[in-house]
Parts: sequence; C-alpha cells; structure tokens
Amino acid sequence: MYVPSIGQYLIDRGHQVRVVAFCSQEHHTGYPFEVVPIPFASLPVRYLRAFFAVLREAKNADVVYVQEHLALLHVLAAKLRGVPAVIRIMVDGSWEIAHRKGWIGGDDINVYQGKKYGLRVALTRRLQRLWWGWCSKLISCSDFLRRIPIESYGVPSDKVKLIYNAYHGPSADDVPETPAQAREKLGLAPDKRYVLTVCRLMVWKGVDGILRALQGLPDDVELLVAGDGDMLEPWKALAAELGLEGRAHFLGNVPHERIPLYIRASETFVLNSEYEGLSHTLLEVAALGTPIVCTGVCGNPEVVADGENGFLVPPKDPERLREAISRLLADPDLGRRFVAESRARMSRFTREGTFPEVERLLASVARS
Repeated sequence: MYVPSIGQYLIDRGHQVRVVAFCSQEHHTGYPFEVVPIPFASLPVRYLRAFFAVLREAKNADVVYVQEHLALLHVLAAKLRGVPAVIRIMVDGSWEIAHRKGWIGGDDINVYQGKKYGLRVALTRRLQRLWWGWCSKLISCSDFLRRIPIESYGVPSDKVKLIYNAYHGPSADDVPETPAQAREKLGLAPDKRYVLTVCRLMVWKGVDGILRALQGLPDDVELLVAGDGDMLEPWKALAAELGLEGRAHFLGNVPHERIPLYIRASETFVLNSEYEGLSHTLLEVAALGTPIVCTGVCGNPEVVADGENGFLVPPKDPERLREAISRLLADPDLGRRFVAESRARMSRFTREGTFPEVERLLASVARS
C-alpha cells in the first residue's frame, strides 16, 4: 500500500511516476501511474528482468526510489544510467537472507550485528554494503534501522534519513461495527474472547510463542492467526500437539479489506516477533483501537511505549506474553486507556507529516 500512496502523492505534487513491480498481472488499472510488471519466475530470472526494466525506465528518470531490500541489480541499473538512487530500508537485508537460509543458527537481528559468520554471510554483507554505497541516500522507517547502516556497515550518518512509515489505512470511524457486530459478520462465536495476530508466518514472527501463551489462558480465549508462510504447517502441528486445535484458528491470507473487522472483533492484538522494522500492522491496530501486546524489539518501542499505550514483552518468553494478555483481558479499562493513548501518538505516522519529507529528499537527490 505504501507505493500506491506515495506515488499518488508525488503525482498530485506535479511529478511523473512510473513503477516497476514484481506482480502476476500483466496489465494494471486503477493507478494514477504506469506499472511495469515483472511476472513471477525463479528468483534469478525475476531479478534479471527487474534489472533490465529499471535500466530501461531509468533512462528518462531524475531519481530511482527503490522499495526492495535485495537491491543490488536495481541500484546497479540506476548507476549505469547515471541516475541517483534512494533506497527505503525496512530490514537489514543481509540478516533476513542469512536467517532464512539457516546460515546464522537462528541469531536475531541484534546478535547478528557485528558477529562474524562464514563466507556466505560475509559475501552477503559485502554486497549489501556495496549497493548501499552506490545510493545517494537511504531512508529508514525506524530509528532502530537507521542505526544499522551507520553502526554496522560504516554508512555516513548524514546519508541515512529517518522517515517513519505513514499509516494509510482506515480510521476508527471507517469501521463502525461494534466488536459483537464484527464477530457476527466474521462468523466468530459471540461467547469467546479473541486474541489476534497478523503476520507473515516466518520463524521470527514467534507464533509458536503465542500458542504456548494461549495454552495457559482460560478456555474461552481463542487465537486468530491471519497470514501465510513457511511456518504454517509446523505451527498447525504445534497447535495440535499442545491440544489447541479448537482454539487456534489459522485463517490464511485474509483479504486486507477484512483485516479491520478482525481487529475490531478482538480483545487484544499480539505481535510476538523477534524482528520488526516498523510494523504497519501495529499502526493499523493503534489507529483502529484494539489494545496491543508486542515484543520490545527493533522498531516496536517507537510505536508502543510499555505501560503507556500497550505492553512490551521480551521475545521467546511465553510466560511474560501470557501475563500481559491476561492483564488486558482482566482489565477492559486499562485497554481503553491504551487505545486512547495510541490514537494520540498516531500523528507521527501520517502521510501529511512523512510524505513531504520523502518528496524533499528525492528532490534534493535529483538536483545533486
């Protein structure tokens, strides 16, 4: 959703925008800009196609704005055209690659920084340092991420700009349903209390920890898991092993227009991840008004202040997670206070506040 929003904003400001995107559709309508599609194929083929598409489109561009953390070929294409490039970083891409490939033994993103691993990790880090070096500027979506290029990769501090993610979803007023009405629309039981998580089902998202926390909660508390990914089947198996088949509901990829109903239907939202750059889902939950429990890692504390507008818990600690959920379930007034404070904090994450910063940065790079 970020790209359509920033694209619309830039066009409204008089700029021309073309988007090169990985997607399955050959023709796109409904956008104010032209979309150059890169159809799904094997990873090397997709990235080669993206390289040639950016190389072709950059010929008439003043700046290339990259939203892909595996950005070597995108930035190389801009460099060959002599066009400045800006990357928006949402993760330490070398860590995500190494973590998914199993090269670092499950180390989280903080442990990963500064620790030495094998040749494959060293090469991945070197390549990332290379393409970051080719860029004119980096935009980080959290202060946590801003520090990584500077402290771990030696990128000059004035080259990395913090610009928070902009929330671009519905407001509380756009979801008029009460929790009971939302449950009815979704076919959820009216006599249950629901804990919701929305995430890619990757190992670092910690849904296994939520399942273990659920095991010690009252029987009328059930878990809704919206999302798909590599860990879907292992986590389903874990739910069965823990005796939670009837209380843990894996919803798969829920259409985004229905996510606000699930947020409204739930007593508590949980994000139990080991890593988040700056979670757009946390912003959506804060805007729509459901109390939050999340891990105190990475960019999460920039959205949730512990005990002020939610609870922060350590990752991989089901007991602390269970305790935080229990406190919110037992004290609806506390949840309402958290919701009110979250909405008051949302002013930092608006398009009106963040998009002009992006425009100014892109314009300064284009003139350089």
